[in-house]
Amino acid sequence: MKSKMQILASEEPFRSILLFGPPGSGKGTLGKFLSLAGGHIHLSSGDIFRGLSPDSPGGKLHQAYSNKGRLVPDEVTVEIWHNYVDGLIDTNQYAPRHQLLLLDGIPRTVKQAELLDPYLNVVQVIVLKLDDVDALLERMKRRAAIEKRVDDNDPEVFRTRMQVYQEETLKLLNHYPSSLISTFNANQRPLEVLRDVLDKLCPLLVK
Repeated sequence: MKSKMQILASEEPFRSILLFGPPGSGKGTLGKFLSLAGGHIHLSSGDIFRGLSPDSPGGKLHQAYSNKGRLVPDEVTVEIWHNYVDGLIDTNQYAPRHQLLLLDGIPRTVKQAELLDPYLNVVQVIVLKLDDVDALLERMKRRAAIEKRVDDNDPEVFRTRMQVYQEETLKLLNHYPSSLISTFNANQRPLEVLRDVLDKLCPLLVK
């Protein structure tokens, strides 16, 4: 019997837009806006992990790593992501031939990107740029208050996430063709960022 990953590999790769940016740059907000704008699927790896039962092996693993600001091991991350996407397809919540995947938080490392390469047709990479660390930290604190996410309210965890982003995630940009990469100023209001990104992505979102 084929594994789920083998079955997915035999299908047409998922057309995907990747969303990159440091913690607090607004990837989640942008992904939600874009999914509503075109009827596409926004997938946040953080939301997927937080949706796991805390008593499940995956849930316990995620908590152990996220509480320290570290990334869950690459193979585990990709396997959980595949299972989640497979479930969306099985329950008719995602139609790969008609909808784009807006991926937020995955891939986060070059290894994850390599593991996902056979299954993704990356059509655009969006980078949200905001270099003001203090502004990012304030955004994280506001999100922590609204969403009750304890890990967002810990400055040490935030600094670790920033270090991981700078050391690991930024290397990902070299994994994809520069022609696919567009950078946007995230030091704006969410609707202003959305305006700028939509100007670039409209031809893709309306297909």
